[in-house]
Amino acid sequence: MSFQSHQYTTPRKEKLEFPHPSNKVLMHSCCAPCAGELMEAIAESGIEQTIFFYNPNIHPLKEYNIRKEENIRYAEKLNIPFIDADYDVQDWFARAKGMEKDPERGRRCSMCFDMRFLRTALYAHEHGFNVITSSLGISRWKNMEQINESGHYAASHYEGIQYWDYNWRKDGGGARMYEIAKREEFYAQQYCGCIYSLRDTNEWREKNGREKIAIGETWYEDKLKNNA
Repeated sequence: MSFQSHQYTTPRKEKLEFPHPSNKVLMHSCCAPCAGELMEAIAESGIEQTIFFYNPNIHPLKEYNIRKEENIRYAEKLNIPFIDADYDVQDWFARAKGMEKDPERGRRCSMCFDMRFLRTALYAHEHGFNVITSSLGISRWKNMEQINESGHYAASHYEGIQYWDYNWRKDGGGARMYEIAKREEFYAQQYCGCIYSLRDTNEWREKNGREKIAIGETWYEDKLKNNA
């Protein structure tokens, strides 16, 4: 694996302690901005990693493709294997039926986490991984307990698979997530991902006098680099 350590405003204090002697992890990634800190922390700790991109919740397809391509771009930069899983969006919509009006962090989100983690655990089981984890929990907009419950639930379906519920926000992880996103000038999505999140975010924006979300228009900016 090719990785060059960077300087951060909030440096990592120590290397990660991996929970399994295999020293390799299948990391479910939701997007490049959230995954960037995990990718770098795992690489710095000398742990072998493979990225598993399975996010059929993301809508519309244009948004899905931008997020996926950004993640591929950074995985290739760090020479990290990237698994591009199915975009079975119709299955996701079928599972979300009856939960269209549910609030963020409600049962629809639990369904969504379960669906994505179960597929991650299945791939791990079929391809020799003992440990799975996810970038979903690093976001302050997410309920970490809810995510960890889904992760452990998915791992419990397969003997020998465990979910690594490391708190990626701690020790400055959340701050480094944004530092990395700005340094790499990742695409900056404006909503969680699903069509209902897009709907609710746009409704909030309209009520607060803001324009609706424009897909593919916002990017993190490295101001120091661009002003040099």
